[in-house]
This record gives sequence, structure tokens and C-alpha cells, in this order.
Amino acid sequence: MQQVTKLSDVILTVVTDDKAMKNIYNGGLLSRAKGKLFINCATITPEVHVWVEGKVEKAGAQSLEACMASSITQAREGSLYLMCGGKPEAFERAKPLLEKLSSSLRYIGPAGKAAEVKALVNMVMNINTAGLAEGLGLGQALGLDLAMLREVFSQTGANSRVLQTDGEDMQNRDHSCFFSAAHAAKDSGIALKLAKAQGLNLPLATATKKQYDRMTAEGLGELDKSGIAELTFKGRHESKPPEGTNPPVEVAS
Repeated sequence: MQQVTKLSDVILTVVTDDKAMKNIYNGGLLSRAKGKLFINCATITPEVHVWVEGKVEKAGAQSLEACMASSITQAREGSLYLMCGGKPEAFERAKPLLEKLSSSLRYIGPAGKAAEVKALVNMVMNINTAGLAEGLGLGQALGLDLAMLREVFSQTGANSRVLQTDGEDMQNRDHSCFFSAAHAAKDSGIALKLAKAQGLNLPLATATKKQYDRMTAEGLGELDKSGIAELTFKGRHESKPPEGTNPPVEVAS
């Protein structure tokens, strides 16, 4: 890590969670950091982003959170949606680089604020995903044509971005991982922690987190978040195919 910082003007980090973030920033990443810019893209708690900014500034450098509300495809295409938090001068310095990585770039506010917004984005996305899985799971149990049902959903109040990205995958049991169930549980947990600090009860977010926690506990945590359908479609989880295989496509009668 020391060598990375020594040889770079800008250091981008994307790690799993708070613990990983603290490990790299306590583990030598700030060696020879003076004058450098650290851009942190991980979905972690807002307080850790604030903690990072404090450590980076003590080292004579600048820090910016650049939370990604996109997935692997957009990262490869350079079309990420980025929400940034930190000092305005750090954002202005990072802007030319981040504009090359994104199709949309938004400055939210001070350190921690972009992370708050990202937590809410993922909380709502996770709730939508769980709701879609239940709708399609019930449709399948009723013997409805799921392709038809998805098309009807798309033209009504049941429509959502998740329907576009996950609906067909839920039907076909294609849960190639773009955003894991384990990460969904972690991110919903961040939002629930924020809600608790504000004295708010969020029953839908709580129920959704329990479903993703259940996936992790039952060995499904590395499936894509669309894999929550494995818990809601009749007869699926107990006949889950071996890891690394492609299960047959289910066709509703």
C-alpha cells in the first residue's frame, strides 16, 4: 500500500466494509500521502468516511467520497452515477477524473452526506428487489405466465428499475453476481443504523434485511441480490443447484 501511494497522485479505493476501510487507512496507505488525493468509492457507514477525511487531512492530503449508484457494467463503460461528499475543493480537484468515469456526477455535501444518500438508495433498491421477488413468486405459484406478468408490471404502478435489471433473472434463476446478497444485507444495515439514530422505525427495510441475512445464513450470500427470489418461489431453495452450475430455466404454465 505504501508503494501505491508513493507512485500515485490520486488513489481510488473500493473496499467491502468499515473494517476493510480502517485496515487500509491504518495499514500504510497514508505513508508519503502529502499532497495526494484519496477518492473512496466503497459503500460504508458515513462516520467512517468522516474518519477517513480526518486522517487524510492530518497527513496533508485531501479526501473525497465518491459513492457509486451503479454496477459493474457502468463501471466498465465509464458511465457510473457518482454521488460525492467532502470538501468542495477536493471535489473540484477530483472532478476532471471523475467526469471520465461517470455519466452523471453530483456533489452532495460534506463528508458523510453522500454515504447517507447511498445508504438510502440501496435500502430502497433492496426493498424493491424483495417486493418484486414476492410478486413474481406468487405469480408463479398461481400458474401465471411470468413473462406476461413482468410486462404488465412494467406498464403499471408495479414498475421499477429493479424489474428491468432483475425480473428476468429471478424468473430464469440467473443470479450471476453484480451486487451480492451479503452486500445488500450490509447496506440495508447501514440505513437501519441511521434510522435508529433518528428514532425512526422502518419495518419494510427491517424485513428486507432479515431476508438478505437469511440468504447469507443459508449459504446464498454470494448470489446476486436477485437471488432473494430463491426464498420466495415455491420449492426453489431446497432444490438449489450446486454452486457453479447453471440451473434449468423455469417456465410458468
